[in-house]
Amino acid sequence: MTTLVAPEVLTRCRELVRPALGEAVGRLHPWVAEMAAYSFGWCEVGGAPAVASGGKGVRQALAVLGAEAAGAPGRAGVPAAVAVELVHVFSLLHDDIMDGDAARRGRPTVWKAYGTGPAVLAGDALFALAVETLADSGPGAVRLLSAALGDLVRGQADDLLFATRPWAGPERVRPDEYRTMAEHKTGALLGCAASLGALLCGAPPATVAALDRAGRHLGLAFQIVDDVLGIWGDPLVTGKPVHGDLRERKKTLPVLAALDAPTPEAARLARLLESDGTPQEIAALVERCGGRTAALAEARRHIAAAGTVHELRPLLDYLVRREL
Repeated sequence: MTTLVAPEVLTRCRELVRPALGEAVGRLHPWVAEMAAYSFGWCEVGGAPAVASGGKGVRQALAVLGAEAAGAPGRAGVPAAVAVELVHVFSLLHDDIMDGDAARRGRPTVWKAYGTGPAVLAGDALFALAVETLADSGPGAVRLLSAALGDLVRGQADDLLFATRPWAGPERVRPDEYRTMAEHKTGALLGCAASLGALLCGAPPATVAALDRAGRHLGLAFQIVDDVLGIWGDPLVTGKPVHGDLRERKKTLPVLAALDAPTPEAARLARLLESDGTPQEIAALVERCGGRTAALAEARRHIAAAGTVHELRPLLDYLVRREL
């Protein structure tokens, strides 16, 4: 797989949002601001300018596109873009600690680079800053962000609990449970991003709701594609080791779909997952049981549903080219 160039819409939206995002982070305590800047990919440990690239900026782009979908200029969605990007990075800082992930985008995660306590503090600061960013936008904006945060916490709680459940038997994680978890953990914030940009521009409730639904579909597709990349992705693209999710025995959709296959190999897959099966063995068996095909087919369905909002289609094209 080759490295993909982000579409023009992502670049345009990042350039529009970056000054306001930088101004917000600059209000933090200098040490916390450095950790935040490191997490955004703006600097290295110690504050030197970064040579590594930052994130894709999908959520901030959705907020800008949501404003444009409501008939406003993209800059009207910048406060929403700043808020959701701050919440997204807050969630990554804490998520990396909970999952024990040592690397993100090809370099140490914040807790590895600065320590667990400082990383928690930086995440808390970003969360508070996100709420402050919307404080003057009215209770509706804060309420929308708070609801998305509630969903995100529910999804993360389910994801952590999934790790304690068996791979086989009546207590195993079903694909439907996974979908609910992923919609909360990933889809809710993307839905919030798209709808919050529109809400700040005075869009009618029906438009806000439609953008939320489209963003949630996009989030599910995005998460499923990440699951596929977590098993079969090129480390040069993902920034993570090949088969990393299998090595950590994460319950992702390709694996859960494969376990649901009505074949004897599905039972063998469960045994390998519960024992010392190698990631290479497991990846091959997941593919033979149809897990990869089923996951990508589901991602395409969500992409089609999100594509009903014309303004989101450039992002969908980028997502499709990542793996589908």
